[in-house]
Amino acid sequence: METSHHWDHRYAHVNNIRIHYVSAGEGPLVLLLHGFPEFWYSWRHQIPVLAERFRVVAPDMRGYNQSEKPAGVHRYRLGTLMEDVAGLIRHLGAESAVLVAHDWGGGVAWPFAAHYPHMVDRLVILNCPPPNVLINHLMKNRAQRRRSYYMFLFQIPLLPELAMRRRDYRMVARLFRGWLLDKSALTAHDIAMFKEAAAKPGALTGGINYYRAAFRQFLRSPRGETGEEAKVKCPTLVIWAEEDRALGKELTYDFHTAVEGPLDIRYIPGCSHWVQQERPQEVNSLIMDFLSDYPQGR
Repeated sequence: METSHHWDHRYAHVNNIRIHYVSAGEGPLVLLLHGFPEFWYSWRHQIPVLAERFRVVAPDMRGYNQSEKPAGVHRYRLGTLMEDVAGLIRHLGAESAVLVAHDWGGGVAWPFAAHYPHMVDRLVILNCPPPNVLINHLMKNRAQRRRSYYMFLFQIPLLPELAMRRRDYRMVARLFRGWLLDKSALTAHDIAMFKEAAAKPGALTGGINYYRAAFRQFLRSPRGETGEEAKVKCPTLVIWAEEDRALGKELTYDFHTAVEGPLDIRYIPGCSHWVQQERPQEVNSLIMDFLSDYPQGR
């Protein structure tokens, strides 16, 4: 399950950059969007299961692993990240897709589903709040501000990258293994894979630039680009690991404010932020159940 020799590694030229992605299976398109500091490999447990019924594509997001890492914080603005997703769906010859997203992948998928409703048939979000919900909690919820301290540290130029590189990327290993409740969920090989991806030239800056660009965008326009937040209209499944050190469960109580369509929130107790890697079977069965009538029940 952890090898990728039978999965296709390909490149797409979209939105003026080169995106690397892994592809498996045939059928309706399911796009898997990873978070920080990860890459396509975070979905290794989901790809083979989804590929039995779908065409599964797991890209390295802009700035990560084998995808291009353009210089400059402005190249990581939310609008640009959303255009990457739109470009990839079109490049793959599809008009729309199911989006499955975790962490920062969710930070892109939530607004993408709201602003490109014709391109998203179903939305599955793993441990990531809609941007407006996170902003509200950062402003009003002291506990969430404490949990999100690293977002503020990431605004400092160069220093976060230097800290994460120290002692053979020890902080990357600690971020994964330190947060896990079930330490056996990630092998030494898995940790080595994440370190190797983080060590690619420009990758740490690329990943951290998501936070820097989001922060600058918020300072310019706290209520978003338009002032009025568009809402998600497609059927949405949220899978939420309850022991997330970065994001409090209370954030999920406000998700209905961002969703107009059907919303189903499933909690996984005793599980960390790395939900699809720590509890893959539960996550897989929740996703497959949610997609059991798809594509008929769009």
